[in-house]
Amino acid sequence: MARIVFDLDGTLVHSAPDIRATANAVLTARGAAPLTMDETVSFIGSGAPVFVERMRAARALPEADAPDLLDAFLALYEDAHALTEPFPGVREALDALRGAGHRLAICTNKPEGPARALLAHLDLADPFDAVVGGDTLAVRKPDPAPLFAAAEALGTGPLAYVGDSETDAETAVAAAVPFLLFTGGYRKSPVTEIPHRAAFDSFDTLAALVGRHAGDPLVGARPAP
Repeated sequence: MARIVFDLDGTLVHSAPDIRATANAVLTARGAAPLTMDETVSFIGSGAPVFVERMRAARALPEADAPDLLDAFLALYEDAHALTEPFPGVREALDALRGAGHRLAICTNKPEGPARALLAHLDLADPFDAVVGGDTLAVRKPDPAPLFAAAEALGTGPLAYVGDSETDAETAVAAAVPFLLFTGGYRKSPVTEIPHRAAFDSFDTLAALVGRHAGDPLVGARPAP
């Protein structure tokens, strides 16, 4: 059976509304204009520190405010899940993959605490044997180390990474892991410009893609453990 590692925001869950609400609470407290949804989605993908820095720059807040802005954002972020929902078919797909004997993990740039809190809130924690967040290691995606850590927590066997973004694709390439691209998430580029082994827009098709592509070799990159 295969090891399947998933990104979280934009892949399994539509969390942009909660991320936007958190950001806007911080901005409003400082008299700054709120983010639009398009801005929010464009800032997601590289972890909370990068998101907050993009938010700060977009509202021309002083650079010296960056640490306080990040602290304020993180203080609200762990409980920011009231507006987040799984994408259609996610629960069924995870249950089917586990039922088939596959082992599942999360590799996200969302901090580990908020990631675990969100999974618990949505009753999605049980299928996953490991959660590697953006602050679990000293580095974040697209460094391949978090993906390697998630994979190693699942033991051995064929491996695939499922994500929605350019950062996820870059991580998979660096790790020499076949990448399955969910096209309904938060990518900024056309699908044709994102390296991937296969693309899908419905979780109903994921099990078949895993069976077809997990463990496919990638040439010219460090092999996954």
